[in-house]
This record gives sequence, C-alpha cells and structure tokens, in this order.
Amino acid sequence: MSNKLAIRTIDASQANAAEALRELRQKLSLQGNIVSDAGRAKTIELFGEPLTPYQVVERICRDVKHLGLAAVLDYTRRLDKADLTANSIRVTQAELQAAHSSAPAPFLQSVRTIRRNIEEFQGAILHRDVELRRRVNGGEVLLRQRYLPLKRVGLCVPGGAAAYPSTVLMTAVPAQVAGVAELAVVVPPTKFGGNNPLLLATCAELGITEVYRIGGAQAVAALAYGISGIERVDKIVGPGNLFVALAKQRVFGEVDIDSIAGPSEVIVLADDSANPAFVASDLISQAEHSPGSAVLITWHPPLIDAVAKELEKQLAQLPRGDLARMSLEAYGALIVTSSAEDACRLTDLMAPEHLHISTSAPAKEAALIQNAGSIFMGHFTPVAVGDYFAGPSHVLPTGGTARFANGLCANDFLKRSSLLAYDQASLAAAAQDIVTLAEVEGLTGHAASVTIRGTSSSAH
Repeated sequence: MSNKLAIRTIDASQANAAEALRELRQKLSLQGNIVSDAGRAKTIELFGEPLTPYQVVERICRDVKHLGLAAVLDYTRRLDKADLTANSIRVTQAELQAAHSSAPAPFLQSVRTIRRNIEEFQGAILHRDVELRRRVNGGEVLLRQRYLPLKRVGLCVPGGAAAYPSTVLMTAVPAQVAGVAELAVVVPPTKFGGNNPLLLATCAELGITEVYRIGGAQAVAALAYGISGIERVDKIVGPGNLFVALAKQRVFGEVDIDSIAGPSEVIVLADDSANPAFVASDLISQAEHSPGSAVLITWHPPLIDAVAKELEKQLAQLPRGDLARMSLEAYGALIVTSSAEDACRLTDLMAPEHLHISTSAPAKEAALIQNAGSIFMGHFTPVAVGDYFAGPSHVLPTGGTARFANGLCANDFLKRSSLLAYDQASLAAAAQDIVTLAEVEGLTGHAASVTIRGTSSSAH
C-alpha cells in the first residue's frame, strides 16, 4: 500500500465541485450503512445471512422485548463472546470500590477537576421555574413553567476499541446537575468497557452504582423495555456504533433519546494565520475514531498542500495512524473556496458536529454560521478541550443534523409542565374569547365548560 495519503481535494469554484460536495455530504449523513468489515462478518455469523443493520437491530430489539434477560445474555455471548449470567451482568459494588481504590491519584484528580467544570457550566445554563402573575378584572391569573428532573436515565458508554471515562463524565454529570436520581450505565463486556478499571473508577467517583456489562443494540433494548434485574429507563443518551444508534431510533417512543448519532466529524475553518501542524492534528483527532470524518475548508490555497504534508508526517508517528488514514481517505476532504463568506456558507450547509475556527478573527466567522454542534474558536482551542475538559457535553449532533438538533446538556434531563390557575373574576374576563374560538372550532363542550362557571348557581 502506498504511503501517500489519498485524501480528496476539492476546489469549490470548479464545475465538478457541487457533485463532489454532494457525495461528501451523503457520506456524512445517517444512512445506516457505515459499518466495519468485522461488523458485517458478525452479522452473517449471528444470523446466517447478510442482513442490513436495520434488520439486525429490529431482530435484537424484538427478541429482547419478548424474551428479556435470556435474549440479552444470548446476544452478549454470541456477539461479544462474553458468557455472563444474571448474577455477573451487573458490576458489583465491591468491584466498583476496588477499581476506585486502585486508580492512580492523578487520574482521579483530573476526573474531579473535569466534573467541577461540567457542573459549573451545566448549572449555569439549567432552566429554572418561571412564574407570571396577572391582575385581571379584579381577579388574579397565575401561570407557571415548572421543571422537574427525569427519574431514571440510561447512559450508553462505548467500549470496543478504547475506554471512554470522558463519556461517563459528559453524560452522567449533566444528568446529575439536572437532579436525575437514578443513572444506569451500560458498557460492553470488554477490557475497554465493563472490565476497564479506570472506567469503573470514574463511575464510582461520580456515585454511579448501576453499571451493566452489556453493549450494542441489546443494551439499548434492555434499558428501553426493562428486563429482569434492569428496570426500564425514561431516557437513553450517549454515543455508540451504528447498531446502538439504530437501536435508539427503534426504541424512541418507548423512551426518549438524545439523538441518532453517526460517525464523529469535524470541519476546520482556517485562514492564512492557521498553523498547518495544528490543523492536521485537529483533522487526525476526529479521523482516529475510525470511522470519523475530518474536513478542512479554507480560502488560503497554500494551506491545502501544507496541511497535506503535515498529515503525512503526523500519521506516521501516531499509534492509531493507520486507522486515521483510512478515515481521512474515506470520509475526509481538503476544500478551498474563493472567500471567507463562501467557506462559511459551505460550512453552514454541512452543519458539522464539531467546528474549529482556526482564523485570526474567529468571532467574525462564527457570526456567519448557524449550524454547528459545538464551535471551537481560535488557534488554541482544539476539539479535545471540549471532548475532555471545558464543560459543555461532548455528545453532539452528527450527519448534518446540527441544522435542527442540539448537543446534550442538563436541560435535556428535565421535564417541563405548565401550571395555570384562574379565579372566578379572571375566568369571567377571559370567557368571551375562549367561547368565541371554541364555537368556531365546533367544540361546544369546551365553550360550555367555561360558561357554566359563570352562572350564579355554579359559581360557589
């Protein structure tokens, strides 16, 4: 295999650019067809036929819904090669405490610092009750918006190719800030998942007592429907592979979900002030998720070649360089536009999960862009700051859904209800308007429920 990186370059001013960009956007969309060769092989091994990912998830969710724990254990054995029982599926309190006790002190200190950062930011943006009082016709109207936390939430934490304590922090802490009382973590039964001491230590540090060694679609279904030993949840959040994403889509309606997330992605918007080495590292940092999309958009043409050279250099030095290379060649691009305005329009069209504005005046470009999950401004704010440390959650909309979707935050764990209180005088003042609209709609019973309260015999 050639060592030269085969990443596509696109001149947005050329005639064929529109088709190239459409193809790129299609790859970034949530089509349910980005799956590893190993995933395809597992599908055939498990079901004896090459089912689509949608069909696989449909079968798993159906089986878990009807067969419960037995189906979860069966799929865990066949998919994850983990022979668990009803007693071993849950991480014990002794295991959590042992992991916490053995964790390096610097690691736990970092977890505590990051937790404080998340709590500070999420607490600052948390919705508070709003109350409005009106004096009307000698009476009083009370209107209130009330926020209460969800009771029980399921957190999906990946654990296939790497351990992700950061995902525990970025999902659990916002939920805790909102006041969620019960958190159930599901994580694959792997050395990077439910058997990873540092991940378990993070759960223990956050006070999470429910951790289950299950992953994939079967874990999502267990949380959504409830099985023996796992009470169903009200909402499921957190990232995962294609099968996790499709399972969340499948169970939505039984429970709430945060999003249907696809591969991680970044657009780096850069001008002539950008350091090519910095830009290359930003692209690699998302590509190494494998799959992960990384796109440079610039109006400074010399940056394209400079970044391409840096990519070659850095990929050769990184342990996950081969994985990042595959992602860059499959889902990456280096795009040059004629102006900063065109670059911003293109970025807005693609609506990336992560947007890093590496320019001399990033606020200027940020003001021109509406669609992005999270925006990282300036040469010294790499995406890793948001992934690990700053305070906003790193669970973000992907595949162009930032046009309408938002990143996870504490407010997503709140239910809101409106409370209304009218007295006799304030209802009398509103009665005619209510009756007018009710009669236009032919709902005379609605009108009568108001007028009956205006008669002397029923006013007591």
